[in-house]
Amino acid sequence: MTRRPATPLPPPKERRHLRETAALTQAQLAERVGVAPGTVRAWESGRTTPRGRKREAYAKLLKTLAEEAAAGRAARDPASGPRNAAGANRTGPEPEAHPEPEAHQQPAPHPEPDPRPEPEGHPQTLPEPASEPLPEPRPAPVALTPAQAFDALYEFGAPALVRQTYLLTGRREQARESVERAFQTAWEHWPEVARDRDPVGWVRAAAYEYALSPWQRLRPRHRRPEPPPADPGDRTLLNALLRLPPRHRRTLVLYDGVGLDLPETAAETEASTPAAAHRLLHAREAVADRLPALADPQVLHRRLAELASNERLGAARPPSVRRGGERRARFRTRAAIAFTVALIGTTALTLRTAPTHYEPPVSPGQAVRGVPPRVAQGSLSDEEQELRRKLRDQWQGGPERLRPGLE
Repeated sequence: MTRRPATPLPPPKERRHLRETAALTQAQLAERVGVAPGTVRAWESGRTTPRGRKREAYAKLLKTLAEEAAAGRAARDPASGPRNAAGANRTGPEPEAHPEPEAHQQPAPHPEPDPRPEPEGHPQTLPEPASEPLPEPRPAPVALTPAQAFDALYEFGAPALVRQTYLLTGRREQARESVERAFQTAWEHWPEVARDRDPVGWVRAAAYEYALSPWQRLRPRHRRPEPPPADPGDRTLLNALLRLPPRHRRTLVLYDGVGLDLPETAAETEASTPAAAHRLLHAREAVADRLPALADPQVLHRRLAELASNERLGAARPPSVRRGGERRARFRTRAAIAFTVALIGTTALTLRTAPTHYEPPVSPGQAVRGVPPRVAQGSLSDEEQELRRKLRDQWQGGPERLRPGLE
């Protein structure tokens, strides 16, 4: 049994062009396909690729939009349609093809995609060049410096990330600090982040890890409660989110809040796809038990967006974030150098003062008993004086030596 080939899709830029030509927003197109707006945004940016029934519905809708765009273009410019039958029956050699004068007078700003669908079972190919002239070459983009690129990324992603992190922690200052620390980490690893396919996702993962770190509970600031949201509905929803386990809460925010699909949510939470699906279902059930009106995922997505948008959550300016990251990097570098110098000095002092041979330990002293104490010399008695005189007067040669003799 062979697997049916996937329906071919146009390139991501062409998908976005077809949607903008039809004057549709990402939310409207997502509603027609049956997905979240963030999923359509990921499809148009090329970060993800639709699969299964969603791919079939998306391809069918894009085909319809292409046909509508081609019909509208033919209605506006009848001369660009197919040649008439009389011209096709003429005999003789045909003249060389030249671009039509109308095309030179009114150049199209963007070439329209070829509305002809590709046959199934064949790989996707680039559209054939149209007969219209190419648009005027645009000026080459100016290369940005690393600081300018970082500032652009921060201004684009920081406000949304602060609101998303607030849904995870329920604390405004902690959400702002987590996002700033994540961007400072991104600035330290900027070559890696700049080459990443999704830089905002890289920073988002770092911010979520910092915000949900267990050691945050040990900080004195965490012991002081912050004022809850003013709206009772927002307060109830935030309490329901904070009652969820951290992993379930993060999965719910990523899928229903940010709009990631299930594989991306599983990858960012470092879990398998079935595990992420179970966490999402349990989180939805827990929220629906406290708030039955949010049982519908679309309603839950809208309420999460409203809860994050109702709070005034500001972010620092990009230059101050960069400078803060650089100060932290310098401090860590100097601390590492000082620790290394102290370790080297301690090692050198130990080698200098350590003994070079073994010295047995000296046993502790003990008191000796049974010995009469020494007394000072006093005056001699008469007998002692007589004995001393006798010893001095007599010959002190000792007894005669005995010699062996012959018998």
